[in-house]
Amino acid sequence: MTSALRSRSALSIAIVVALGVSACHGGHDDGPPPPQANTLPDFIVGTVRTQSYDGNNDDLLTAGLGKTGLAAATAPAIANPAQPTAAELRRLAIWSNYRALVDMTSNGGYGRFWGPNVDLNGNDTLGEGKIAGKEYLAFADNGSGKQNVSVLVQIPASFNADQPCIVTATSSGSRGVYGAISAAGEWGLKRGCAVAYTDKGSGNGAHELSTNRVTLIDGTLQDAGAAGKASLFTANLGNTDLATFNSQFPNRYAFKHAHSQQNPEQDWGKNTLQAIQFAYWALNDSYGTLNGTTRTVRYKPGSILTIAASVSNGGGAALAAAEQDTTGLINAVVVGEPQINVRVPSQVSVLQGGVPVGAFGKPLADYMTLANLLEPCAALAPAATGSPYLTTLPLATTTAIRTARCTTLAANGVIAGGDTATQATNALALLHQNGYQPDSDLLHAPMWDSQAVPAVAVTYANAYAKASVTDNLCNFSFGTTSSTGAAGVTPAVSPLLTVFGNGNGVPPTNGINLVYNAGTVGAFDHRLATVDASYVGAACLRTLWTNGTLTTNVEAIKVNANLHGKPTIIVQGRADALVPINHASRPYVATNQLVEGGASRLSFYEITNGQHFDAFLGVAGFDTRFVPLHYYNIQALNLMWSHLKNGAPLPPSQVVHTVPRGGTPGAAPALTTANLPAIATSPGGNAITVANGAVNVPN
Repeated sequence: MTSALRSRSALSIAIVVALGVSACHGGHDDGPPPPQANTLPDFIVGTVRTQSYDGNNDDLLTAGLGKTGLAAATAPAIANPAQPTAAELRRLAIWSNYRALVDMTSNGGYGRFWGPNVDLNGNDTLGEGKIAGKEYLAFADNGSGKQNVSVLVQIPASFNADQPCIVTATSSGSRGVYGAISAAGEWGLKRGCAVAYTDKGSGNGAHELSTNRVTLIDGTLQDAGAAGKASLFTANLGNTDLATFNSQFPNRYAFKHAHSQQNPEQDWGKNTLQAIQFAYWALNDSYGTLNGTTRTVRYKPGSILTIAASVSNGGGAALAAAEQDTTGLINAVVVGEPQINVRVPSQVSVLQGGVPVGAFGKPLADYMTLANLLEPCAALAPAATGSPYLTTLPLATTTAIRTARCTTLAANGVIAGGDTATQATNALALLHQNGYQPDSDLLHAPMWDSQAVPAVAVTYANAYAKASVTDNLCNFSFGTTSSTGAAGVTPAVSPLLTVFGNGNGVPPTNGINLVYNAGTVGAFDHRLATVDASYVGAACLRTLWTNGTLTTNVEAIKVNANLHGKPTIIVQGRADALVPINHASRPYVATNQLVEGGASRLSFYEITNGQHFDAFLGVAGFDTRFVPLHYYNIQALNLMWSHLKNGAPLPPSQVVHTVPRGGTPGAAPALTTANLPAIATSPGGNAITVANGAVNVPN
C-alpha cells in the first residue's frame, strides 16, 4: 500500500469513528447473518421417510438379525407370504445383500476377519454387532418420475457431531439401495460415519406386466396406474401395448436397469454425489439447531470428511463421482474391483512383466458380449480343466451345451478347429487376445453357468440400446419358467412379492429367469432353448456392439480418470473374470497418471488369486483356489482413514501375492493371515510402475 493510500485509508477510518458509524455495515449494525435454513436438495421429490432403530429389535446394519441371523442359511421369515410388509422386505434385503458380497463361511473369514461382530482392529469384540441409529429414505428425480433414484442415509447413534464423516455405499451390480451394505456400509457405520447409499437408478425396480403391478420405494407392491410417479419403475407402455405384449409374451417382467430407457449408468457418478448431498441434509436435520419449526444448517458443503467407497458398479460410480466433484464434497476414494469404462488416450499402454497385454481398455459392452459368446466353449479347453462347478443344471447337460456351442462357433467362423478340444482351446485363446487374464481360465465355466455373464450381457445391451421391454432385444426376455425351462408357467406366489428383498436387479433373480423367445420349440430358459444355448441370440448381442448400435450410449458412460488430486485407492483381483483387470483398473491407473501427472494421488493394489465374487468362496473349488478381496478392501479403507486423519502416507501401487488355502474342494482349511499378506509400505520388486501413460505390473 502506498503512503497516499495509507493516508486516505486512515482519514476514512477517522471520519467513521468520529461519526460513530460502523465501517463494516455501511452505517447499520445488523449483527451476524441469520442462520441458514436446512432445505431439501431440489432433486429430492415426494416424501422423505425416516425411521429410528433401537439396536436391539432392529438396527441399521443387520435389520435386527445380528451376526448370527445374517449367517443363517434360511432367509428371514415373512408372516404373510402373500403380503410382505415394508419392514419384512427391508430385513430380507439386508440379509440377502449382505450375503451377496462377502464370504459367509467361518473358515472363509466371516466372524473372524469381517462381520458385524468384528471391530475396526479386526477383533471379535462387538457381539451380534447391531447398530442403533436413524434412516432417511427418498427418491431423487428430475420431476419426470422416470428416474426415481433411491437415496438412503444411515446415521449411527455413535455419530460424533463434532467430528462428522460420511462414507458412500453406492449399490454393487444392479442391486437395490442396500446393495453395498456389507462392502462399505458396515465399515462406515463402525467408524461412526453416516453412510450415503443409492441404487443409482438401476436398482431393484421391477414391473410384473401380466398383473401391471410395480414395486414402490420400500419394496411393497401397487398397481402401476395407482402408483404413478411413486413407482420405483414402470415400463413405458400404454394400455393397448401392454395388453398386446401380454397376449404374445405372457408372464414377462420389465426391469429398471434393462428397460428404463434412461441409460442409467451415465448418471451413476451424479447419483453418488446426490446421495452425499442428501446425507448433508439429513445430518443437518439431525444436528442443526432447531429454529422454530425448521432446522438450521450446521454442516455446509465440503465441511464433512467424506470417503466415496464401494465395489464393482458401486466402485465405478464412486470414481465417476470423484471426477465430477468440483465443489469439494469428496475428500478421498476407496473402491474395489470397479466396473469402469475409461476413455483411454492413445498414449496409454498396459504391460505385465514388461510384456504388452493382449488388449486393454475395452468397454463392458465389448468384452461382455464377447465373453457371452465364447465362454461356454472356452470352458472345455484343457487349460480350464477342474473349473469350479456352479450351476443348477446337471453336468451332462452343461457339457452338451458347451460342445454344441463350440461346434456352432466353428461353423460360423468365429473360431477354428475340427474337434471340440481344439475349438475350445482357440476360444480361450481368443479371450486372452481380448484382455482376459490366464489367471481367470478356470472361471469362465462358472461365470457363464451361473448366468452372471449372460444376464449382464442382456441387461446392459438393453440399457445401452435404450430398448423397451416390448423390443425383446435379440429375442431375449425376462419371465417365469418351469423346472424344465418352458416359459409362461406362473409360480403359485408371484416372485415380485419378494423381489425387493431377494432380487439383484438382473434376471435370473428370485424365480424370474432369462428367456430366449425363439427356442427350438418356443420360449425357454436361454441355456436350454436350443442345443447350443441360444447361440443366435448371443451372436445378435455381439453384433449390436460390432455394428455400432451401442456406441453413442456407451460413450456417454465413459470417464476421463481425472480425480483432481484426491487421494484414491483401487483394489482389484488379478483373476477377475467378470470385469477383467485389463479393461478396468489397469487402464484407469495409466490414464489417471497421464491426465494428472505429478498431481495424481492414486494407489492401486492388485491382488493375486482374487476374483470378482467373494460370495462364491464358499463353493467347492473356489475355497481352495481364491482369496477374499473384501479383506483388502477393509485394509484399504483403514489405510485411507489413517492417511486422512493422521497424515500417514498411502503405500505405493503394488501387486500383493496371496497364498490360496488349498486342501480339498469344499473343505479348505481355515483362512489365516498367512494366506493374506499385508499391503506393503515398501513393495520393492512388487511395485507397480506407471510413467508417460504406461502402467507396468510385475508378474
